[in-house]
Amino acid sequence: MTKTLYLLPLVFLLSCKQKPTPETTAKETAPVRYEEKYRPQYHFSPDHHWTNDPNGLIYYKGEYHLFYQYNPQGNIWGHMSWGHAVSKDLLHWQHLPVAIEEYANAGGSDSTMIFSGSAVADDQNTSGFFPKDSGGIVSIYTSHVHSRGQQLRQHQSVAFSSDRGRTFTRYEHNPVLDIKLKDFRDPKVMWYAPEKKWVMTVVIPDKFKAQFYASKNLKDWTLLSTFGPLGDTAKIWECPDLLQVPDVADPSKKKWVLLISNSHPQGPKYVGMQYFVGNFDGKKFTPDNPSQYPLYLEYGKDFYAAVSFSNIPTTYGRTILLGWANNWAYGQHIPTSPWRSAMTLPRELYLANTPKGYRILQRPVRELASLRGDSIAFDPATETALDKASEIEYIFNGGSATGFGLTLHTGSNEETRIGYDKTKGEVFVDRTHSGPVFDPGFPSVERASARLKDGKLKLQIYVDHSIVEVFVNDGEQVITDQIFPTGDYVLKTWSEGGDAIADVKLWKMRSVWK
Repeated sequence: MTKTLYLLPLVFLLSCKQKPTPETTAKETAPVRYEEKYRPQYHFSPDHHWTNDPNGLIYYKGEYHLFYQYNPQGNIWGHMSWGHAVSKDLLHWQHLPVAIEEYANAGGSDSTMIFSGSAVADDQNTSGFFPKDSGGIVSIYTSHVHSRGQQLRQHQSVAFSSDRGRTFTRYEHNPVLDIKLKDFRDPKVMWYAPEKKWVMTVVIPDKFKAQFYASKNLKDWTLLSTFGPLGDTAKIWECPDLLQVPDVADPSKKKWVLLISNSHPQGPKYVGMQYFVGNFDGKKFTPDNPSQYPLYLEYGKDFYAAVSFSNIPTTYGRTILLGWANNWAYGQHIPTSPWRSAMTLPRELYLANTPKGYRILQRPVRELASLRGDSIAFDPATETALDKASEIEYIFNGGSATGFGLTLHTGSNEETRIGYDKTKGEVFVDRTHSGPVFDPGFPSVERASARLKDGKLKLQIYVDHSIVEVFVNDGEQVITDQIFPTGDYVLKTWSEGGDAIADVKLWKMRSVWK
């Protein structure tokens, strides 16, 4: 999670010790609206106020829990607490009250914000937090101590819930891990079955290091090893996740993957994520081929801080990832209200064994297909009106064109172009003319290397009012971008340097909030 305090005015930070008012808290359970301009209809967004990183993703007793960085008091970053929603299917979400709130420290001059972290199912009551022969959810988060707008210390703390995550109690002896650093954050905890222990992955952001700690009880932690620097070290490291990902050819086979989010306050081209494929032996992580890195998980401007759900039954045979669909370079300025920011689509992760080594594939969760509504007839010779919540399947089958794709027109001078450049071997999303420029860092063109397969290329495109996600060749590459057009969508195909033979299918997507 990017929590750089210098992104905010000092006067705003000085108010961080204030508590939410009863009126604000009551809004947490108010009926959702979801009819505002730019409001996504099948991506998760809070009913109101600011959100960023997904936290504590866990499947527990029939529910997917989405905790997330949340400001209960406003529409920009601050007062960070854990928002909370639950779902039976990863699509339809029920909003719940704030799970873990920022709190004032003794003396009243400083406070502790609840930064990013994870949650685990402590069914064996290894922590001793629960009554005998019972268990519950334990959250592990970064406790961010600050005073008068100045960051003082970051350490790791825990809270626990015995009522399916509806209420949490902070451990009275927090923090459980403190190495006396100003920047030390984003714990992701998992159960390592071979040695019957918990393993925490946490980062020292400005040192480009991930550290692994072990515990038997979620309270006492011992350092196992340190990984890094390696790969992309141009931006600070955040939101690590050490997980096992199934082989797409045989999901019963899995390999270890380490995810790292990279950010920078100036918003470089890639403000997204890198990953390493290798082996974890219970103590240290070893990449398969250190010389091949960095490998990037995404090439869109609006994908960050993605982490996996824990405790998914092994019978499901899949790993599910969820990320934040925004960018720190302009995220606090996007033209939305009364909410700001949303999550990406939940994605299934797989590994494909390629001539260059293992590479991650990302595919929208299979549940998403249930939201397909009526198909929309498409005539390539004309313009086609497109619903603002739609799915597009574009398959290029051949032709002499050197460039081809789709354009989302939204006005006489507005368009978002999605396509493929044969000369460069790249898929791209061009949003330089997608709408009014609300921030100079927003207009951009994102590109990802992609190859034709037997002369064909498949683009699966999800348009959801202000979010576009493009999955290339069944998830070999992904580009996620926000757009904020002024008009309705009109879809056209285009080609350059020759003809393009393509099949195009369209579906309207049902809202998950109606």
